[in-house]
Amino acid sequence: FLAMHYTSDISTAFSSVVHICRDVNYGWLIRNIHANGASFFFICIYLHVARGLYYGSYLYKETWNVGVILLLLVMMTAFVGYVLPWGQMSFWGATVITNLLSAVPY
Repeated sequence: FLAMHYTSDISTAFSSVVHICRDVNYGWLIRNIHANGASFFFICIYLHVARGLYYGSYLYKETWNVGVILLLLVMMTAFVGYVLPWGQMSFWGATVITNLLSAVPY
């Protein structure tokens, strides 16, 4: 539903999010449910990791490594979702993360 009203162009992304919140029927509600649902999903992931640490699941190396890779993929997906509206917070969040990644030696 949100994708039908969203445009991904840098110059119109923020205005399309404003359009969703102001002009689409219950668009503000669907957007807030989507954002809070993503936050709840991360809470569940962190609880799952904590449970794995508590029960010693890290002893199964292959399973633990797959879990860490999946966690990194979910975090990257969440970052892209954070940047997509391209507001001020999104712009500066993208700037900070890309600058952090540029400090990593390779």
